[in-house]
Amino acid sequence: MFIVTLTYLKPTEEIDALLAAHRAFLREQYDNGLFVMSGRMVPRTGGIILVTADSRADVEAVIELDPFNQAGAASYAITEFVPTMAADGFETFLPQPHP
Repeated sequence: MFIVTLTYLKPTEEIDALLAAHRAFLREQYDNGLFVMSGRMVPRTGGIILVTADSRADVEAVIELDPFNQAGAASYAITEFVPTMAADGFETFLPQPHP
């Protein structure tokens, strides 16, 4: 599992101009089963995306498609982690034991 932290590099007006395209990108990744959760930071300096992917390379490849990235409007930090505990309803994100 990965946490992707976006930091805006452009003024809010430029971010807002790209927002519809960014949301369409997010929706496509949700539909592909890759993104789990996303949202803006408070204060609004960027955002967070929770990603299920097989590798960091897969995450990097999909980030290349983000309109924020293509416009140079955000930088991205990728943190990989292995979940070991989860709240009720989120157990599907825990690693499954191998038979």
